[in-house]
Amino acid sequence: MAKLPHTIYTKEMVQTSERVKCVDLHPSKPWYSLKFLITFQLQFSRLLKLDEFWCRILAALYSGNVCIWNYHSQKIEKSFKVTESPVRSAKFLVRENWIVVGADDGHIRVYNYDTMEMIKDIEAHTDYIRSLIIHPTLPYVLSSSDDKLIKLWDWEKDWICSKVFEGHQHYVMQAAFDPNDLKTFASASLDGTIKIWNMDSGSLDFTLDAHSKGINCIEYFMAGDKPFLISGSDDYTAKVWDYETKCCVQKLEGHTHNVTATSVHPQLPIIITCSEDGTVRVWDKTSYRLDNTLAYGLERVWTVAYMKDSSKVVFGCDKGTIVVKISGSNGSDSADV
Repeated sequence: MAKLPHTIYTKEMVQTSERVKCVDLHPSKPWYSLKFLITFQLQFSRLLKLDEFWCRILAALYSGNVCIWNYHSQKIEKSFKVTESPVRSAKFLVRENWIVVGADDGHIRVYNYDTMEMIKDIEAHTDYIRSLIIHPTLPYVLSSSDDKLIKLWDWEKDWICSKVFEGHQHYVMQAAFDPNDLKTFASASLDGTIKIWNMDSGSLDFTLDAHSKGINCIEYFMAGDKPFLISGSDDYTAKVWDYETKCCVQKLEGHTHNVTATSVHPQLPIIITCSEDGTVRVWDKTSYRLDNTLAYGLERVWTVAYMKDSSKVVFGCDKGTIVVKISGSNGSDSADV
């Protein structure tokens, strides 16, 4: 299928490495003050977190280590062992100068950013912690796990578990806060459902029987003034959901293996889907027409991240990290910085 008019995908960097399971970039300014992106050769890297907090990069590794890189010097500043188990999620909690880490041993650990001293060790779940998300305004962290539970943690009350959300019948892979209603969040599970929860009451608002197989990722986005959800699944599809009518308005088909990650760019009119088939597909956000299929020979694609107000998109794969710049036919950025 032909590309959308005036769109060019420039492969700016490919860095081979061991498995990069998740890449998460802070949606703010570091792109503009720097002319490069660091990619990493970290064995079994599970998560790379780029944050504007002094332009440091937090890398959580399958080996159980956590490393902090200086984004300017491209040198490692701190490295420490968290656990013997893989670390699947790590976040800068900038408001408190902390790092929050979730691992396969079911623990959430909190570290002081400056000293790397562990200030809290929580026996949070009885199985792998798949994801951690930090509430944008309140002192809450939401964890999702293979124990089929989602838990809400209040760090202003010594990390008490203030609520437990039960209802999924399989691993909970990801959760996402509703940007238009921060008391609401969505969860995606390998039971094939999306569940919408009220954070305050702890109640389930509704369930979408979304896919015929497990769901790996979930994200809210806006199209015009309407709210939508997008989900990616082991049934090889991604689906777009009208949040108000609870109806699937589009199925994005074409991948030949599990859809591992999705992203709707906040400025560019595109939807991105990643897959274990080794490809990235880029879709028009309005027409849902396929714009391009990108393949870089680094095997399975696990994750995608964008930098807000920038045209650069980063993908993490089995064998490395890829940076792609999306620009107009004259070479100008599609998103002004």
